[in-house]
Amino acid sequence: MTVDTIVYEKGNAYTTIALMNEGRVKEIEIIDNAKAAEGNIYLGKITRKIDLANGRHGYMVDIKDGKDAFFNADEYGMGDTEYNEGQSIVVQVTQERRAEKGAKVVRSLQFVGTYLVYCPFRMNIDASSRIGSFEKIKELKTLVQNNVQGQEGWVIRTAAADAAPDELAEEMVELRKIYDVVRAKARSETAPCLLYAKGSPLFEYMSNNALTLNKVVVNTRNMEEAIKNEFDGDFEIEVKNSPLKEMGVDEAIGEAMEKEVRLKCGGRVFIEETKAFVAIDVDTGDDHGAGSISHVNEEAAVEIARQIRLRNLSGKIIIDFAGSSEYRYMKPVLEILDRELAKDSTRAHVIGLSRGGNVEVVRVRRRPSLSDILSVECPTCHGTGRVEA
Repeated sequence: MTVDTIVYEKGNAYTTIALMNEGRVKEIEIIDNAKAAEGNIYLGKITRKIDLANGRHGYMVDIKDGKDAFFNADEYGMGDTEYNEGQSIVVQVTQERRAEKGAKVVRSLQFVGTYLVYCPFRMNIDASSRIGSFEKIKELKTLVQNNVQGQEGWVIRTAAADAAPDELAEEMVELRKIYDVVRAKARSETAPCLLYAKGSPLFEYMSNNALTLNKVVVNTRNMEEAIKNEFDGDFEIEVKNSPLKEMGVDEAIGEAMEKEVRLKCGGRVFIEETKAFVAIDVDTGDDHGAGSISHVNEEAAVEIARQIRLRNLSGKIIIDFAGSSEYRYMKPVLEILDRELAKDSTRAHVIGLSRGGNVEVVRVRRRPSLSDILSVECPTCHGTGRVEA
């Protein structure tokens, strides 16, 4: 996904970041400043043990987030350790609190840098598949391996492909220092407390889109100075009093809260978030003779991928496209949907066509959706959105 403009507005309750290209909003992240953010590390306190299926168990842990967080004791690579109520434990947020559900946390920590991700509890070196070249991946893995100290793991990010060897080595040192600070604080602080707050997400978005970024619009002079101190890129920084309104982001957010999305061809897409999954229905609408059902579905596939990013829809997503659900007709639509979702920074997988003729998609859940953040369930209809006849 190409991004030429990033809009940033920090308020008392929320911080909003919008990614735009050619004047159109592509992705929106709204951060609740009162919640534990994904990537933050806490010294938590065990509140109770939870029995799960097949003899497994997990724990609820207080991280001062309004609701207790949950972690699975059967976490991959960490062993099944028993904890007692009141015991302190270092955990990292992988999914933020949403609606009635508390955050999800893990014990296996990760420290994300510009080029690398430091994983103290792992033993292997992985690389982003987006680097592409097998020879380049092999070269980078060798470089990281030569700088490994003891038992530690690393993930090589896509940006590392354009970095100098010295930059990678220096970042390895810096990420280890952050981990050392976290360990020292964990030994001296009283649970529950914050040990490490992830850096500004704005900086991460800027780093990820550095090659195409032309402008950053912010609402404070302090952030303008922070950007200048952190980056030396060839882009413009503009300060506006209300960047979300002036750049059209507020309007895009309003549209993303609607259930109906109109297509240029006259078709319509209906999006409904439920507790179990997200249901998406494609309707030909007013497209009578202007184009085939295949054309409607193909345009809808592009728009659905955009709406998934824009609304931050995640978990199970079930799509009912218009017309016949036979694979021979749906194959081009599935290919378009898969291609568009591949541009998403959050991993999404098109599982395929179900026996019932619906397209199934699974997208990693890290943050709440826009509707989770900006709305609450109606106490009268309890989310049905309907009234008695």
